Amino acid sequence: MDIENLDAMGCAELIAAGQISPRELVQATIDRIEALNPSLNAVVHKLYDKALAAAEAPGLADTPLRGVPTLVKDLDGSTAGDPWYGGSVYLKKLDWHEPDDSHAIAQMRRAGLLIVGKTATPELGMQVNTVTDAHGTTRNPWNLEHSAGGSSGGSGAAVAARIVPVAHGGDGGGSIRIPAGYNGLFGLKPSRGRVSNAPLEADPWGGLVCRHVLTRSVRDSALLLDWLSKPGVGDPYAAPAAVRAYLDEVRAGVRGLKVGLMTHHPLGGALDPECVAAVRLMGQRLAEAGCVVEEASPPAFANLRPEWLGVVVTAWIAHELEDLIRRTGVEPGPGDLMPAAAGALAAGRKLPAPVYIATMEAIHAWSRTMKAWWADHDILLMPTSPYVAPRLDVLAADPANAAMGVSLTAPFNMTGQPAASIPGGWSALGLPIGVQAIADFGREDLIFRIAGALEEMAPWTDRKPGVCAG
Repeated sequence: MDIENLDAMGCAELIAAGQISPRELVQATIDRIEALNPSLNAVVHKLYDKALAAAEAPGLADTPLRGVPTLVKDLDGSTAGDPWYGGSVYLKKLDWHEPDDSHAIAQMRRAGLLIVGKTATPELGMQVNTVTDAHGTTRNPWNLEHSAGGSSGGSGAAVAARIVPVAHGGDGGGSIRIPAGYNGLFGLKPSRGRVSNAPLEADPWGGLVCRHVLTRSVRDSALLLDWLSKPGVGDPYAAPAAVRAYLDEVRAGVRGLKVGLMTHHPLGGALDPECVAAVRLMGQRLAEAGCVVEEASPPAFANLRPEWLGVVVTAWIAHELEDLIRRTGVEPGPGDLMPAAAGALAAGRKLPAPVYIATMEAIHAWSRTMKAWWADHDILLMPTSPYVAPRLDVLAADPANAAMGVSLTAPFNMTGQPAASIPGGWSALGLPIGVQAIADFGREDLIFRIAGALEEMAPWTDRKPGVCAG
């Protein structure tokens, strides 16, 4: 039984049919972590005993994903009583634990998922590459010399290597979509307010951060969003309710949808020709499926200012660290923070409040003009990243190259729109290429319809990376 090749819903179907037990699935996941993690460095906290106990608990609910193993990113949400280091030596030295599940993690458990471990992330989510002083380097299972992306890089590598069928992630500038693109996965950043940030956060990064999962199948992502999109008590806002279950949208068809293709960099940067070719190929497939496809993109892109993201991230990283200092009672010492986080803390402590407020107002004003394009279109298709997953040594030699990685994803954290990376093929070197689909605010249904159609026309899950279970 090749259970490692099943998606989460496929695993749940085996459990429901009595062909395998939750404990057997958890043990198989543990075995895969032990076999593959030395190469990948994707899992940084092993929660084996808890997962095995949960698998045998008499109260394991009869839910759609009952007994399916998963992994949780060591950032963007807490699991009750477990380590929470956020990729930081500072928190690792303190062996910091969070006492409660975040709202989204609690919903994952209610859906029936069993948490077997926690995955690697760059320090406080500040890179699109998962390399830290706390845990070392996370590697791409398609080629170990290449980046797994970030900041949900550990989750991306683990799902691609078939350690688990689904893993948790968070996205403040591309941190679900970039690792999905680099690892050949489907990764959706939902609309702002779709997934609650309760109870510890209300509006992280000024509304730029959204949480969801990385999956190999579109249907797994849709089913999980049906569960995760339940509002938390006291949320400051919520995205518009879905008309019907997202799972029902995956095979609902795309005929008549109007799709724009963006094949140039909105800020004038370079795009890898292979990434552009993948966008055009997906546009061609959607045209064959009945979409109206044209070369078109939002004119407001030209007015985007990259420095806006820097102000927001600096202010919020400083706030997050100040909050941790208050909660732990310990100030970071020399070497406890990597240069990016240490620099953000120092700069954020000096950042005037009017500058931050003016930046947020500029982002919102620009977002209004940006979103006007979707009044006449349903989907924008464009590359997830300007380049295919880069070599780790290239990123280490040129940090600016890594920063360029968010230039195509972060704009939609600013607008709050749903955006997903969809597998669009492979490069000449055999690395995955992600294509990004963006819908109007609150219209995740259209993304699931587009992604479901592309998955059906050109399935991507049969192709496996070099480091992989099975």
